[in-house]
Amino acid sequence: MTVREVEHEITIAAAAEQVYRLIAEVENWPLIFPPSVYVDHVERGEREERIRIWATANGEAKGWTSRRTLDPQALRITFRQEVPAPPVAAMGGTWIIEPLGTDESRVRLLHDYRAIDDDAEKLAWIDQAVDRNSRSELASLKSNVERVTGAAELTLSFTDSVDIKGSAKDVYDFINEAQLWSERLPHVAQVSLTENTPGLQVLRMDTTTKDGSVHTTESVRVCFAHHRIAYKQTTLPALMSLHTGYWQLDEGADGVTTATSQHTVVLNTQNIAKVLGEDAGIAQAREFIRHALGTNSRATLGHAKEYAEARR
Repeated sequence: MTVREVEHEITIAAAAEQVYRLIAEVENWPLIFPPSVYVDHVERGEREERIRIWATANGEAKGWTSRRTLDPQALRITFRQEVPAPPVAAMGGTWIIEPLGTDESRVRLLHDYRAIDDDAEKLAWIDQAVDRNSRSELASLKSNVERVTGAAELTLSFTDSVDIKGSAKDVYDFINEAQLWSERLPHVAQVSLTENTPGLQVLRMDTTTKDGSVHTTESVRVCFAHHRIAYKQTTLPALMSLHTGYWQLDEGADGVTTATSQHTVVLNTQNIAKVLGEDAGIAQAREFIRHALGTNSRATLGHAKEYAEARR
């Protein structure tokens, strides 16, 4: 049986305790680590927890459950995949954060893993995925921690909500069946949806803006019937370096469903002048994105409302 053990490391200009906290807070992983799409807790104790992770590996969407042990004193987090995603037979590792001074630390990311059937080809695939994701995660962690002081103006989060006199299931069906959006939503010109694993979707679509320009985006979506669809864009418009969000559906005892669209965006400052003109800055980019995403979300919610209320 071949068990591979690998290590990746990076030096970060930040206090070790600050880096540890960022890694420990798994809810923020989609904002910190490029491969991560969505993470939530299954069980949560003071030091032990079970988490569900959905992420991309070598361009494929995967989901798995892990157990973690948190040690804030030693600045260590150990993890072990409980239900690995094929072709992985077993996977575990450790985050080790070492202080190098008051404002500098070394982060070491250790992995041990083996492939299903001890297959050499599958092991090579895992080697590639672990190496790519580890380098990406560490580089992104460094970038996010070191830019934490300037992150406020570059990051925006917002929600739009509508009350619908219809069931959460009907609203969920409308949002879940995104393969029909080009027929149902005027701003969607073309769409393709693949769902090789139930509840884990890859959505690619062309959307048309007010000025007639077309933007192509691709997202990985994690679906929880009939109350939430979380997503992360893997192909982004020029003004964004990150875009995550979710559709949340809460049905009340009166049969009214509150449908909410949430977005979190990090601006790509390098493209502001190119997209919005030489005189535009961060404030104009924030306003433009809030308007563009909000308009499309409200339009989708409006059509979902019509769909669900017609089925009462």
